[in-house]
Amino acid sequence: MERIFASPSRYVQGKGVLKDGLSHIKDLGKKVLLLTDETVWKIAGEDLFDNLKAADLDPVKEIFGGEASANEIDRIVSKAKSESIEVVAALGGGKAIDTGKAVADELNIPIAVLPTIASTDAPTSALSVIYTDEGRFEKYRFYNKNPELVLVDTAVIAKAPAKLLAAGIADALATYVEARAVARSHSQNMVGGIQPIAGMAIAEKCEEILFENALKAYQANKKQVVTEAFEQIVEANTLLSGLGFESAGLAAAHAIHNGLTALEGDVHDLTHGEKVAYGTLTQLMLENADPDEIDQYIELYQALELPTTLAEMHLADVSDADLMKVGKQATIEGETIHNMPFTVSAEDVVAAIKAVDAYVTAYYPL
Repeated sequence: MERIFASPSRYVQGKGVLKDGLSHIKDLGKKVLLLTDETVWKIAGEDLFDNLKAADLDPVKEIFGGEASANEIDRIVSKAKSESIEVVAALGGGKAIDTGKAVADELNIPIAVLPTIASTDAPTSALSVIYTDEGRFEKYRFYNKNPELVLVDTAVIAKAPAKLLAAGIADALATYVEARAVARSHSQNMVGGIQPIAGMAIAEKCEEILFENALKAYQANKKQVVTEAFEQIVEANTLLSGLGFESAGLAAAHAIHNGLTALEGDVHDLTHGEKVAYGTLTQLMLENADPDEIDQYIELYQALELPTTLAEMHLADVSDADLMKVGKQATIEGETIHNMPFTVSAEDVVAAIKAVDAYVTAYYPL
């Protein structure tokens, strides 16, 4: 089997690049579909629209409906075809970005990813997470190329709530834990190849940067300032985690996140990263990881105000039947939990979820 390393063609990060770095978009095409939601339009989209016009580009505004679903993708594809769009610019968070990638793939045109938050590792990858119109996980959609451009304006990201940066740190902290499991099981990475040395090296560096800089960056974000620690965390959340998960692979943590989509209720008020945080602890419990390692993750999660108990996941009164729904969804055929170096059943997932809650509640009472 081949070793495969995946990455975007160009990654550009810095303060003001959504004004001063638009030549990178112009290199991809002139007629630009600016895809964003109503909230992001008010925060950054309107200014970007004007900046695109000032840069001699021809932008078309399109408001994203909120869910990365097949119906929403089809709707936007129709609009883009009618406007003879040459490049998609997806501005916003993970679901807007995943939708933009799918639209660009359908049209066989370039995609420029413009994240306004550093809460997921979606920007760099050659895949989208597709949901139903109601928000339930449906599938991963894979592409034959990564984005042509990822343009990350840290001045914009610094204005986003620090809670979202913390969520991105949680998502990125899963990178090494899952990559390590893939290496142990000799499973495929997310692009269907053997894990290359570079993929694991990036995953390890990602974890190092996160533990060194997370708390400093989190406090800088609360003050809406860009510091070196903040720049490093944005890069770790976005580039290192993105390259790491795709080229080194996913395992249980993200599968458990997907399993949680089987539930209804307030758990869905949590961000992707907050749910992945609990999924990472659950994977560590499945592995019977060294308690010092588990404690290190718990302590950082709690310092970042991330959930570490079922109560904080809005699941204090969750039934065993509902937890079994999570376990069954997390272990469906094709899920990444099967990249673990041992067989994991739905019952194992339920036991580990409950064990994490018991461990944290007993030894880390808030």
